[in-house]
Amino acid sequence: MAIFFSIIFFVSLFCILHTYIFYPLWLIVFTGDKEQNEIQFKKEDELPTVDILFAAYNEEAVLEGKLESMLKTNYPKDKIRIFVGSDASTDRTNEIVKKFAETNSIIHLIEFPGRTGKSGIINALAEQASADVFILTDANVIFFEDTIFNLVKHFKNTDVAQIAANIIKVSPKKEGIASQEMNYIQMENKIKYAESRRWNIVMGAEGGCYAIRKEFYAPVPKNFYMDDFYITMNVLEKGKKVLFEPKAVCNEDVPTSGNEEFKRKVRISIGNFQNLNRYKGLLTKKEIGFAFISHKVLRWLTPFFIIITFLGSFFLSWYSNWFFFFFAMELLFLLSPAFDSIFSVKGKGFGPIKTAAHFVRMNAALLKGFFKWAMGIESNIWQPTKRSV
Repeated sequence: MAIFFSIIFFVSLFCILHTYIFYPLWLIVFTGDKEQNEIQFKKEDELPTVDILFAAYNEEAVLEGKLESMLKTNYPKDKIRIFVGSDASTDRTNEIVKKFAETNSIIHLIEFPGRTGKSGIINALAEQASADVFILTDANVIFFEDTIFNLVKHFKNTDVAQIAANIIKVSPKKEGIASQEMNYIQMENKIKYAESRRWNIVMGAEGGCYAIRKEFYAPVPKNFYMDDFYITMNVLEKGKKVLFEPKAVCNEDVPTSGNEEFKRKVRISIGNFQNLNRYKGLLTKKEIGFAFISHKVLRWLTPFFIIITFLGSFFLSWYSNWFFFFFAMELLFLLSPAFDSIFSVKGKGFGPIKTAAHFVRMNAALLKGFFKWAMGIESNIWQPTKRSV
């Protein structure tokens, strides 16, 4: 029995270490300076037409900055249209878009009378759009002058179907979970860029901003979360390249509230398992399968690996002092959210504890999302994360 528990303990521990440490380090170190696609448009070329699509529900806090950032782009204005789908907004969202549309004919407001959900809105906007390239984005993602061009330039290569932007998380307040979340996303971007350079794939273009050829946009099924991952995996399933472009920079505010981020991570988790069920066939596709398992699937299963290592070390602690020590350390690790709450109340945040607590809460959200998915999803209508602006 001890041998059995030892095997599942070490296998589970290896899976955690592989997805969070071994795979990122191996990928980043051994990919080196390998270049990705060199067949690119230049600014003086005849560039593709672009339709920018995004859903908005009560986004008055960020919408003006969003629209202004897109209008300030250096991409030819006669090749851009902006479609804003208002998901039955009850604040000033519609008013703000209409005001911009009065003086900017490229902006179009489509009002949805009842809550529809992000994927339903994007599907509807995609049906109205007709440009060569779609850029899908979020209301709180702010573009830079070159963002659109750097997203589009790779489409001169007909093998490229999708480009992921380099979304930089920013926060006016360095409080709550802001620093931990920014560090996590920064590492994610490094991993995606390495995957892009090594294999011409990205394990999920982040939905905040990415570009895709019109013909490769896949309507997202009803009640599906993580539309961005669904669309990316559909492109990979069709054998086309998905690249990460580090120069396609844009900013997105990061939530500071742990409760808000927990709810967002639960939604992400639901979508993770929906996508795993849909695209499980890609797990056997050489490089795609290796990256899919290493970068995503093992992370989604990490809550279960944590439970197994915890219970395994508890059982094995009767046979070995080493396992007792590991059990005690993991118990303290799992209690880190409680310690973090105590220190936060006293105004004495402690970095390592905050990082550990963030990791534990993230995996608790993944676990909750799994059970929600297993019980069946009846609606994907979302409540946007509160903006930290």
